[in-house]
Amino acid sequence: MADIRTSLEIIASSVEEAISRGAAELGLPEDELEVEVLDEGTKGFLGLGGRQVRVRLIVKKPVSQLAQQIPVDAAPPKEGEPDTIRTTRDTVEELLQRMGIQATVDVRWGELIPPGKIRPLMVDIQGDDLSILIGRRGEALSALQYITRLIVGKELKQPTAVVIDVEGYRARRESQLRRLARRMAEQAVETGRTTSLEPMPANERRIIHIELRDDPKVDTLSVGEGNRRKVTIVPKE
Repeated sequence: MADIRTSLEIIASSVEEAISRGAAELGLPEDELEVEVLDEGTKGFLGLGGRQVRVRLIVKKPVSQLAQQIPVDAAPPKEGEPDTIRTTRDTVEELLQRMGIQATVDVRWGELIPPGKIRPLMVDIQGDDLSILIGRRGEALSALQYITRLIVGKELKQPTAVVIDVEGYRARRESQLRRLARRMAEQAVETGRTTSLEPMPANERRIIHIELRDDPKVDTLSVGEGNRRKVTIVPKE
């Protein structure tokens, strides 16, 4: 996790405004962000019909270091506490607004997750053409979720588990990964050869490992570094 960095795309009237907004949303000084201008925008004729600039802000520090900056209280948020749900919804809606995205946001308490029995806040975003919130292999969705956790944690002055989904993407992706795991395991067993999957983020590799952990015919390993880390399926002798 030490080499994972998050990013945020901001749409604004100028690059300077985009950087200022993004820094405020992340709760970080501007000098801790790398700036990539994705679209310089246009002013239009007589100030009309112009296109706003689009900027990607990349946090220089790894996720693990940023997490240490979040104020931590010993007590977790109380289940059903209205302020917790309201703060989470307001945070996501504000982020979407700053991204120029119109969508509805629903927040509810999820099921208890062992071993610590944490009850996460489940955020469901619905709207038209929200693929920009998902991104390539869910990278944008993961970044949005992380940033939301960061902001909500600071607002509530305690760590809060937030899980964000966009139009059921996570459920569909998990189903795809489970089918992929079974198919690749069968291939490894039939050929008697080790099979490697494409590089995946940690949460997706975990799904593969869980799906195959009780399979008596194969073992799974994560190999590689950083963004190139992937699951390898090894047939048992």
